[in-house]
Amino acid sequence: MFLGHFGVALAAKKAAPKASLGTLVFAAQFADMLWPLLLLAGVERVRIVPGLLAASPFDFTSYPISHSLVAQLGWGAILGITYFLAKRDGRTAIIIGGLVPTHWVLDFIAHRPDMPIYPGGAKYGLGMWNSLPLTIGVEYVAFAAGIVIYLGATRAKDRTGGLALWSLLGLLGVLYVGSEFGPPPPNVKVLAESALAIWLTVPWAAWADRHREPRMTENEAMSRGRAEHSD
Repeated sequence: MFLGHFGVALAAKKAAPKASLGTLVFAAQFADMLWPLLLLAGVERVRIVPGLLAASPFDFTSYPISHSLVAQLGWGAILGITYFLAKRDGRTAIIIGGLVPTHWVLDFIAHRPDMPIYPGGAKYGLGMWNSLPLTIGVEYVAFAAGIVIYLGATRAKDRTGGLALWSLLGLLGVLYVGSEFGPPPPNVKVLAESALAIWLTVPWAAWADRHREPRMTENEAMSRGRAEHSD
């Protein structure tokens, strides 16, 4: 998955309004942010096999540190504890920690049986990538659902709050199409280096989120109206 992970991060803003969207994106995409670093270090491995699957040419031969379920639960615990120590917000810390292993769940749906439960353990996957139309449909539906939930939970404080958000979302949507219909990377090094670009989405999302604010519920709006009227 690609867009689906961003959809989860966007939707999580409703449950964790105090968290920056950048932090939520970092948690939901943590596995894919760690993965290219481990590829470049030679710790994890992948083969590029054009035509392997309808929606992916990648044979993930070894990625237990970034993509096994047990590892992601561990990384989630570390991120959640770190957030709690920094912010002293237990509820938000739990949500951030829980976002990390959602990556495994979505990849389990998309991948063939190459998603490990634990390093060296059994591997699973439902194989959605065997169908390109199904893959594209699910990705964009999950992405759109996340956008709708995020927009329902926040509103722009200024023009930047709209431009920064929609430029990021539009770029992600276009890049995904390019990744599916463009040629595969020529080698693993180019793949890993290009995959590092995902790190840019964290400050970009944080920038957009700084220029947005939570939407008031109807009751909150009525309470504010009464307070302003009494003043």
